Amino acid sequence: MLALGGVVLLALTLVLISVVAGGAAGDEAEELRALLPPRLLALGAGIANLAVIVLVCSVGVERLFNREFRQVARALLAAVLGYGLAGGINTLTGVLAGSDGLPALLAGGGLQQGPFTEPLHGYLAAAIGYTRAMRIAHLPRVRAAIWVGISITCASVLLSGFTTALALILTILLGWTCASVARYAIGLAPPRPDSARLVRELRRFGLDALTITPEGSDPEGNERFAVDTTDRRLDVLLLRADVTTGVWKRLSSRLLLRDSAAPPVLFSLQRRVEHIALLDYAAAAAGAATPRLKAIGELGPGTAVLVRDHRRSERLADLPDERVTDGLLAEIWAELRRLHRHRIAHRNIGEHSIGVRMDGRVVFTGMSSGSVAAGAFAASLDVAALLAALALRVGVDRAVGSAHRALGTEDLAATLPYLQTAGLPRALRQRLRGHAGILGEIRAEITRIAPDAPAAPVKLERMRPRTIVSVAVATVVGVVLVSQLADVDLTTIRDADLGWAGAALLMSLLCMVAAALALMGFVPIRLPLWRTVLVQFAASFIRIAAPAGLGSLALNTRYVTKAGASTALAVSAVGVSQLVGLLVHVPLLLLCAYLTGTAYPADFSPSSTLIVVAGLLSVVVAAVLALPRLRRAVVSRVRPYLHGVLPRLLDLLQHPRKLATGIGGTILLTAGFVLCLHFSVLAFGGDASIAAVAVVFLAGNAIGSAAPSPGGLGAVEAALLGGLTTVAGVPGGIALPAVLLFRLLTFWLPVLPGWAAFHHLQRKRAI
Repeated sequence: MLALGGVVLLALTLVLISVVAGGAAGDEAEELRALLPPRLLALGAGIANLAVIVLVCSVGVERLFNREFRQVARALLAAVLGYGLAGGINTLTGVLAGSDGLPALLAGGGLQQGPFTEPLHGYLAAAIGYTRAMRIAHLPRVRAAIWVGISITCASVLLSGFTTALALILTILLGWTCASVARYAIGLAPPRPDSARLVRELRRFGLDALTITPEGSDPEGNERFAVDTTDRRLDVLLLRADVTTGVWKRLSSRLLLRDSAAPPVLFSLQRRVEHIALLDYAAAAAGAATPRLKAIGELGPGTAVLVRDHRRSERLADLPDERVTDGLLAEIWAELRRLHRHRIAHRNIGEHSIGVRMDGRVVFTGMSSGSVAAGAFAASLDVAALLAALALRVGVDRAVGSAHRALGTEDLAATLPYLQTAGLPRALRQRLRGHAGILGEIRAEITRIAPDAPAAPVKLERMRPRTIVSVAVATVVGVVLVSQLADVDLTTIRDADLGWAGAALLMSLLCMVAAALALMGFVPIRLPLWRTVLVQFAASFIRIAAPAGLGSLALNTRYVTKAGASTALAVSAVGVSQLVGLLVHVPLLLLCAYLTGTAYPADFSPSSTLIVVAGLLSVVVAAVLALPRLRRAVVSRVRPYLHGVLPRLLDLLQHPRKLATGIGGTILLTAGFVLCLHFSVLAFGGDASIAAVAVVFLAGNAIGSAAPSPGGLGAVEAALLGGLTTVAGVPGGIALPAVLLFRLLTFWLPVLPGWAAFHHLQRKRAI
């Protein structure tokens, strides 16, 4: 209703504009601007916008980490709608108003009005829509801070005379309306089934439902319910056409695994229902203890219902140790062999899918991802998965021993090539990450029992995830470079202005001194300046053969250790320098991104560059936090250099001079690189703001640090080239030689003196 009311009110406003046009109220705008200085309003709005963007991104990261993807999608849709509709309404109002101009009630006195700022403010509409659509009631202080920041910007645009009170009210209404539309379009939560309709559907099968209790969802994302009838309990599985969690999991397995190991991909709802029903009927015909399928119903278009008998059981993981006897293990293997004799593969075996009914019968649950008419390949993968699951529960010796008794020596030996993580179910792989080496122990035990067992693993993977990522990144980098180089005349490199090129060279030399000062400031012992500068040159030589950042970190740690510091102190000191660098670079990146393309005090909107940078940073942080493998990779890389950082920071606070030297060196290092890139652009006749160049360098440096290539080769060049052309607006014919000159001065030119410095420091036993 709120969305419909907002749309109606905005439509009435457009009608009002078409009837009453002309006479912008310039006098009122001048009176408002006289209340407070414009620079003060611009400063307040700038700080408020920065705070809002940081908090909004933090909330987005928190929601992504908790896998609340629907909330993030809803908020982003509301923001996009708010910004886009504001521009569309502004354009339409200009057409309706005609040559007479906007009515006095809507016309502000901004210096640089645009299609996204007059009369409705696009940024404010997007911010209000995002905040309203993102449910953050669990973070009341953050929510209050965001609304305070938005209110400060609203007050600034009003007091500056940039917009009028009516236009601001309509902007707020537009943001509120877009949030309501997004909530309706995406939904606040997965819709609950119509209980009355479900009761009627069950009654059609002669089942009178008394209570319906939600019981979460299965691994495929389908909702489960327990239904009590007059004489029994039923399990109800609700399948929706728009719930595609299982489809994407199967599709990724199909891409990564060979056909014999990958599960079938079921795109349509009808295929999913048919597949589950076929598995249930096949398991029943095989005499397995799986729950019997009683009925298949429909609650409407795109929603199917599967009704099964309820068989109460306890999961293997929840059983006490005294109940997990050798007899129970034998029954588990017997139940699996019963399925395999009828060519039914489970494909999702784990501790969560093995249960024991009240009558003592072993039951396999979660068979919706299985397959019928399965061959020996799929059966061997099931055996390998069950071996790993039992080893986690009862230990390697008992698990392999039970398999040996149930399968025999020959069949157990044939399982050895399939004991690899690629063929195990996703949930089981996640459990094994906390028990490193358990698969190796199982292989060793099988080899002890059957020395002639085949040792070579079968090829399960079509391609590794790392290969896919590498190919994708290489393709993107190649496309970017080709698109940038298409119209570039490489002969322009020799036309560089010698004055600006010389200034860029001086800045590259200043970077070496700045890096030495930064290290000296964070190390508790005294380091000679020029020797420390030589170490930075030596690090330039080392990094041509090591991934970006790692070579210089290792060499600096070695240098500090040789200078008399303990290894722990050297590692913590270098770690502090890296941490301070990060704490300096991120705010600088946000600040420069904010200034890039900003028209203060004209429209009080943050630049699109800041929005993009903040969004990318949020995605990166959310990915690191949410993906265990990526999180472990980052932690393993930075842990050695963050060990002991906190005590070292506390010690530095007691020596303000060294702290100032370290922070000053870090800032000087960043400034030197930015000026070197800026002077390289000027050397070829380009023109770009310092803020834009700073954004390009800081982003390119971050990409280079994450790239596995030595010195970030390829990744840095592509990032700098793309950034100069898109963010700084430098033509490709100037950006390419500027990037090449910058990399020549900061990466390639120091290699030769770095080689000499490296050997000199080795002779002096300084490294």
